Amino acid sequence: MSGAAAGRTTTSTVRVRYAETDKMGVVYYANYLVWFEVGRSDWLRETGWSYREMEVDGLALPVIQAHCEYRQSAKYDDEIDVRTRASKASAVRIQFDYEVVRRADGVVIATGYTVHATIDRQGRPVRLPERVKDLFA
Repeated sequence: MSGAAAGRTTTSTVRVRYAETDKMGVVYYANYLVWFEVGRSDWLRETGWSYREMEVDGLALPVIQAHCEYRQSAKYDDEIDVRTRASKASAVRIQFDYEVVRRADGVVIATGYTVHATIDRQGRPVRLPERVKDLFA
């Protein structure tokens, strides 16, 4: 992957809310996928293609695959950095990679990725717009 956005890593900072923790006092596992979405939205916005623009253009990027490896726990009030980068792009798919880091000690607490298809308003696969493909060319 090359191009203006290729290799670009964005960082989104979130603070763990009490509602994101479970009975054991640690972040409930599904919240990491929510944080991946925060990172992905910020990455897209910073490269000039927001979800809002996508929808206006009649496109969507549904998740067709998601993976997360949990290494350590995050707890209430921890500040977390979600580092996001697009690692692969094809005519109709994009993969985003994530690294979740606890700010207090710099420990990577989770890693993962999501793969997204590009679809139109009718839910049919379509090619990424040229201006988006140019980010990766």
